[in-house]
Amino acid sequence: MPDLLWDEVRSFFDPDLMGSLPDVWVADASAGDWQAVLDLIEDHGWRSEYAEGDIVLPLPHAEQVLSLPPDAGFPSPRVWPAPDVLAIFRFMSEDTIDFDVDLRELQGQERLDLLCGFLVAIGRKLGKPVLMSPEGDPDHPVLGFDVRTDRVVLLADPWSG
Repeated sequence: MPDLLWDEVRSFFDPDLMGSLPDVWVADASAGDWQAVLDLIEDHGWRSEYAEGDIVLPLPHAEQVLSLPPDAGFPSPRVWPAPDVLAIFRFMSEDTIDFDVDLRELQGQERLDLLCGFLVAIGRKLGKPVLMSPEGDPDHPVLGFDVRTDRVVLLADPWSG
C-alpha cells in the first residue's frame, strides 16, 4: 500500500500553490549524515552528477565539500532516483541537508510513490525525519518521512482547490 494517495495530496504537488521547487530537508544533520547521503546515492546506483559552479567533478567526500571556501561556487549533487525525476542537493550548511525536487516531474500516483521511496531511503539511512514544505516556507512542512512510523506521512491537511 502506498504511503500517500495521489487523490488526497495532489494539492501539495500543484506548482501554483507550492511553488515548483518545494523545500525538502533533514534538520540536525552532520558531516557524517551528508556522507551517508552521498553513500546512499552510490549504494542505490542512482544516476548522479556533482558540480561546483559550472565544473562537473566526481562525487567527493562530504567533508571535502563542506570545507570548500565560500567562493568555490555552489556545490550541488544532482541525483536522479528515477529517470526524469531530479533532486538537487545544496551544501549550504553542515547541519541541514537541503534539496529541491521539481513538482512538475512528480505528477500522479507512480511519481508520488517514487518521491516517497526516495524520502524513505534517506530517512531510514539517517534515522531522521525528511520534511517537505512549500517553496520558501520551511516553517510549514506538509509531508515527510516519520522515523517512528517508518513511512511518509501528512503533516498538514491538503488544500482544497
